[in-house]
Amino acid sequence: MIEKILVTDSGNVHYWITENILEDRKTIFFLHGLTACHDLFSKQTEYFSKDYNVLTWDAPAHGLSRPFMDFTYEKAAKAAAKILKDNGIKEAVFVGQSMGGFITQSVIKRYPEIVKGFVSIDSTPFGEKYYSGSDRWWLRQIEWMSALYPDKSLRKAVAKQVSTKERSYQNMYRMLSFYDKKELCHLMGIGFAGFLEDNCDLDIKCPVMLIVGEYDKTGKVKQYNEQWSRDLNVPITWISDAAHNSNDDQPEQVNEHLEKFIGML
Repeated sequence: MIEKILVTDSGNVHYWITENILEDRKTIFFLHGLTACHDLFSKQTEYFSKDYNVLTWDAPAHGLSRPFMDFTYEKAAKAAAKILKDNGIKEAVFVGQSMGGFITQSVIKRYPEIVKGFVSIDSTPFGEKYYSGSDRWWLRQIEWMSALYPDKSLRKAVAKQVSTKERSYQNMYRMLSFYDKKELCHLMGIGFAGFLEDNCDLDIKCPVMLIVGEYDKTGKVKQYNEQWSRDLNVPITWISDAAHNSNDDQPEQVNEHLEKFIGML
């Protein structure tokens, strides 16, 4: 894979893509979660590169894609669509973990024709009905509440919450080290508040797969996915012995499920 840069008015977006895109191969776009970077999907990009065109990025305001002014999910969706267009890719299977699932739904909201399939990994749905007034209120408090934690304790708590394995814990802890405490808290704040701003009732036409770690204790991810599963009439694929970063906790399990799903598209 080679690194490329998308230049936008708000900042540069770094992404990594198969060097020679083959038209007869499906393209998979891996989108990481909040405060992470492209390394969250290292076990997936390595595995799928042999048979697919593979694309991943540091989302706007994350990793190397900083500084990025005034992050919004609309800007992220536009950047994702532009990356595909710039590389002559008409459609891709979007695999979004947590915030990456929000960005994918922002893409579907605006550019449904470029999403061949959507795999949600430990993410939650767009839709006004899913989030109570209390849910919305708490999501808007993330920035100041996270600022109350001592810096090191905050990073350890975040990394521990999203992982069950030492390797995935260390990977998340390392990704968090990109940000100083103020930037980290602000990023978490705009990540959730920005989701509320872009949230809407969404009719997803493409095939969908819902993946959730059996030990995911982040917010109401399990609860939201159970309702989402009923609404879409799509079963949840549970990943054993995995938390919120289930693709990093259990890459072999997730890769097997992804391969089956993408193979049917």
